[in-house]
Amino acid sequence: MSRRKLTEDEIDLWKKVASQTERLSPASKSVSPYPAQPSAKTSKPREPQVSPLPDQFEIGSRARSKPVKHDLKPSLARSLASEPVQMDGKAFRRMKRGKLRPEGKLDLHGMRIDAAHPALTRFILSSQGAGKRLVLVITGKGKDRDEPGPMPVPRGVLRHKVPQWLSLPPLAQAVLQVTPAHVSHGGSGAYYVYLRRNR
Repeated sequence: MSRRKLTEDEIDLWKKVASQTERLSPASKSVSPYPAQPSAKTSKPREPQVSPLPDQFEIGSRARSKPVKHDLKPSLARSLASEPVQMDGKAFRRMKRGKLRPEGKLDLHGMRIDAAHPALTRFILSSQGAGKRLVLVITGKGKDRDEPGPMPVPRGVLRHKVPQWLSLPPLAQAVLQVTPAHVSHGGSGAYYVYLRRNR
């Protein structure tokens, strides 16, 4: 940190104070900590500094860009759509358009999680055992009854839990593909579950 320079008035005041005080050891010579400044007559006047002009200025060139919105958790439909297609491509496209008819249906409306999970497990494993390939699992879209709080709560608990359960053992070995159903079969409140062949 650099010291500021004293003005002439401050230096004169210091000299007056120093001349009126007694030295503790008269034998030592003291040197003034402030060197004598040249008088204002001999100093050259300073030339005003000219700041360089900017090359070109455009409105908004220094404005901050808009902050990037972070999508911490992608939507369920987007995460299912980003999964690779495991089944036959032609059959997958027909299924997405609602052209394939489900061979079985499970309705989980009104069930609690502790009842829905075992019911889903029984249904998927028994459907695969019976040789069915495409089944429909209806979860419902959920209700807007959750109060907003500091932690966002996904709408429709079963709608979010069913894809997770289908990706975990013992159901993961039976399931080949999971995708949201066509509007004619329930739309975002239902899932097509394409099963592996029973071996």
